Amino acid sequence: MGSFKLGDSTFYTLIEKCANSYDFISLERVFDRMKREHRIFRERDFIVVFKAYGKAGLYGKAMELFDRMGDEFGCRPTVKSFNSVLNVVIQADKLDLGLEFYYDNVVVGKKNIMPNLLSFNLIVKAFCKMGKVDKAVELFRDIPSQNCVPDVFTYSTLMDGLCRDGRIDEAVSLLDEMQMEGCCPTQATFNALINGLCKKGDISRAVKLVENMVLKGSVPNEVTYNTLIHGLCSVGKLDKAVSLLNHMVSNKCLPNEITYGTLVNGLVKKGRSSDGIRLLHFIEERGRRGNAHIYSSLLSGLFKEGKTDEAIRLWTDMISKGCKPNTILYSVYIDGLCKAGKPNDAKDILSEMIKEGITPNAFTYSSLMKGYFKIGNSHDALLIWKEMGGGNRIDNVVCYGVLIKGLSDECKLKEAMAVWTHMLTKGIKLDTISYSSLIQGFCKAGLVEQGLKLYNDMLFQGPGCQPDVVTYNILFNDLCNNDNVKRAIDLLGDMLDHGCDPDLSTCDIFLRVLREKLDPPQDGNEFLNELVVKLCKRERWLAASTILHVMFQKSLPPRVATLQSVLQH
Repeated sequence: MGSFKLGDSTFYTLIEKCANSYDFISLERVFDRMKREHRIFRERDFIVVFKAYGKAGLYGKAMELFDRMGDEFGCRPTVKSFNSVLNVVIQADKLDLGLEFYYDNVVVGKKNIMPNLLSFNLIVKAFCKMGKVDKAVELFRDIPSQNCVPDVFTYSTLMDGLCRDGRIDEAVSLLDEMQMEGCCPTQATFNALINGLCKKGDISRAVKLVENMVLKGSVPNEVTYNTLIHGLCSVGKLDKAVSLLNHMVSNKCLPNEITYGTLVNGLVKKGRSSDGIRLLHFIEERGRRGNAHIYSSLLSGLFKEGKTDEAIRLWTDMISKGCKPNTILYSVYIDGLCKAGKPNDAKDILSEMIKEGITPNAFTYSSLMKGYFKIGNSHDALLIWKEMGGGNRIDNVVCYGVLIKGLSDECKLKEAMAVWTHMLTKGIKLDTISYSSLIQGFCKAGLVEQGLKLYNDMLFQGPGCQPDVVTYNILFNDLCNNDNVKRAIDLLGDMLDHGCDPDLSTCDIFLRVLREKLDPPQDGNEFLNELVVKLCKRERWLAASTILHVMFQKSLPPRVATLQSVLQH
């Protein structure tokens, strides 16, 4: 291989410089010149290049260079360069490729690499990310036989994988095993377990684990507190979550935007937006500002609770404090105003939004159109549509769906069909909701046959356009109201054949018609029994149990054989 020559260090500096600037073309030129001049190639310089390839997302280049190291550059790769490339591939989320790379170089022995603990840790991580947790456990148990001892990273990675797979008890047992082996858990170890327990809803065990964490000398950090606060909020224990916030502050652990955002969102979900505003004031008193996420949660909650005036005051206060709304905030505010019956005010906000250079999205426009349709003003809803460029600016099935539903609800079927035609010219297909809206419009106008034609058209469309239970219920209701009960029952058979299950509304429609339209009236017991039998024959056990639940609710006892058939499954 030769010895170091004068000037070798210059080449090493060039390699590092090219790698750090991602100038891989110049890097290849440096390598070529070094080969011509028979310079020494060092493994550590290749590792610098591997890392640069990783940051640039060029995992394939890293693998290719690794393969060239020995034959082309005379530098025999060791486990160090192998781990560097393996890490690049796994970090790129190319997990199958990472396992293949490991197999070729370790199991097959293509490069005669002897893996070390870092190699095993990376493969355990890959298995866990792939959801192959049993494989990860198997490798973990095999590590001692490879003259390696699992470290805190091995344990923490595997615990996190077990938690994500819902195997919390195994993960907690692994914590006990880890400590018995003399390996001290870190904050990350405890946080993985606490997160798993919180997601499972086992908050009491998560709290005990935090206490255990403190006893072991590991101080909870903001991730620990945020995880617990999120867990408490998710199970509705908001007062305990707020108490934990105070505990967090007293322990000199500063809450961050995630902490406050989680608490505000939890309060809003429980219908306590006013408490959320008080928390916002608490945040501001400590020199922090509310962010877009906090304000959007509060605005959404206030409008949902019917506190429109408070929402408007919050918006004004937010602007005066210098918080510049983004597309999401503007859209939430516009949507809230429209739901409160104030589409004209919302239109003014839209104009302000555009003036500020913030681009409205499909949700913004669809909210405004819904607002005008809500107050019976289809004219201004269509004007909004025209301001969008008739769909040229935003080709979105949601916006088209809002137009079709609004026009159909007002029985303006000619205009609704014109929108549909416009969609087709754009290559956009109706979805199930839009089809159902049109069908309902035809049924309201007394044109059920047209509605049935659209239903038949749906059957020939793709998966996103198939009739759902709402579609069928619209047709059942109209057919039954027009004394066409036999046709409704035939359609019910088609519904079952097409894999769509009846719901409570379906049952109510048919029970009503059996009571009111038949002579003599029927209570519907026989009808529902037969419906359960048909569902059982199709092995739709969940739907069958739903119908049984309806029967018990309405004091219509099922036949013993029917009940046994469902209970067996």
